[in-house]
Amino acid sequence: MAAGASNFAKLLELARETSSEKRRELLRQVTDAFITPRAPPRAHLEADLFDEFVTTIAHDLEEAVRVELSEKIASVDLPVNRTARRLAMDSIAVARPILEKSKALTERDLLEVINRKTQDHMMAVTRRPDIGVKVSSALVEKGEDAVVASLLSNNDARISRETFEKVAERAENSPILQAPLVKNKNVPLDVLNSVYLQVEVGLRAHIMKRFNGVSPAELEAALEVGRARVATAYGALPNDYASAADQIRILEGSGRLNGETLVRLIYEQRRTAFTIGLARLVGTPFDLTHRIISGNDLDALAMLCRGAGFPRPIFVTMCLVLDNKGYNVKQAEELGDLYELVPAIAAQRALKFWKIRIKSEAEQAA
Repeated sequence: MAAGASNFAKLLELARETSSEKRRELLRQVTDAFITPRAPPRAHLEADLFDEFVTTIAHDLEEAVRVELSEKIASVDLPVNRTARRLAMDSIAVARPILEKSKALTERDLLEVINRKTQDHMMAVTRRPDIGVKVSSALVEKGEDAVVASLLSNNDARISRETFEKVAERAENSPILQAPLVKNKNVPLDVLNSVYLQVEVGLRAHIMKRFNGVSPAELEAALEVGRARVATAYGALPNDYASAADQIRILEGSGRLNGETLVRLIYEQRRTAFTIGLARLVGTPFDLTHRIISGNDLDALAMLCRGAGFPRPIFVTMCLVLDNKGYNVKQAEELGDLYELVPAIAAQRALKFWKIRIKSEAEQAA
């Protein structure tokens, strides 16, 4: 009882003190007395008293004092929600320790910070070890790309499928989001696959590695989810699409549609027919295949050819003719090496996601 009375007396003394230096020292004493990492049950009652009292005087404390208080409170797990909440709504210098570590903040507190405070405050929230789906959703909704990238880098954060899908859409035009999204261990496989064409080569290799490591059951589960959410965006078709499609149907019907035929189509400058034929052989949508060919995306073409089981020379020849830059033998060998770098199993699994769109197009047309 005497200790409790002494602590209360220090609170009163802190309230009356006007000197900055003395107030800081008193606050240290009060904080050490009321808030300890291994507090007994009675100390929890005293912490509640401290919480109520300090909340009322916090606005009178200098920022440097509030920063010190914030760091102290963030380091313990005691019921000081009112003080923690007040500090979380303070300047970022004061709020950062609380936002990053304090267990005294509720989900409601964090959502209020996200809705009312700055991007710096949101950045601090992204570093918490206990981020739930509502908080992560709010961070993506309100946060700038740097905030979202930091959230994605926190593999302990719980992020919903819907939120991952929103991030994937943003990542198409935001390079800062691509690496954190691809490297997040919790991103669904079909969402990961959806950004394949937007990311750079190193990240594509990371995606292939992820596909190479999944079990058949995990892959099928992801495919099932993908089937339920695929929607194809139709763009303008090439002027010669109809005639080229007829040519491919004839070749396909006669059993003459193969890798060698595709190479011949390129040599003959029948690019649309080549693209349709490649799409048919690989099993990917025309618009996706056309995007790869028109963009001269040799890395993605390697993935298509590898997944379809084309021989290495077919891929190299395709690249040489498509790019039309007069490659020498050394460069041709480098293209062959690029082809070999793509794991065949991973490519086949990735292609399954793209093939979903073929089925979806047929169902929509029916």
